[in-house]
Amino acid sequence: MSIANMDIDVTRRNKRARPLSESEKEKLDEYVDAIHYSARYSDSEFEYRHVQLPKQMLKAIPKEYFDGSRGTLKLLWEEEWRALGITQSLGWEHYEVHEPEPHILLFKRPINYQPPVH
Repeated sequence: MSIANMDIDVTRRNKRARPLSESEKEKLDEYVDAIHYSARYSDSEFEYRHVQLPKQMLKAIPKEYFDGSRGTLKLLWEEEWRALGITQSLGWEHYEVHEPEPHILLFKRPINYQPPVH
């Protein structure tokens, strides 16, 4: 399933994934153990979960990951959210930020997702 089929607004992402430098990764490492993952929930098409970052962690995330007009994180490429220390199985797409609580990232993937076989 393509991102378009998942109704993800790619204009809210960086044009391409912006890797973190080693020093940026080091600043974020102290927060990784405090990342909270919700239980999964679903509708007829997708399963969802939200990931709650420690509020202080937002200050250590590079400014290029933020949408200045919204004051929240952009929608992150998988390479970007994994670089922040978010760990989850394959197929999850970051599709929204909970604007009243910008440290909460919303993810979804198709129900019964199967990773591609290489």
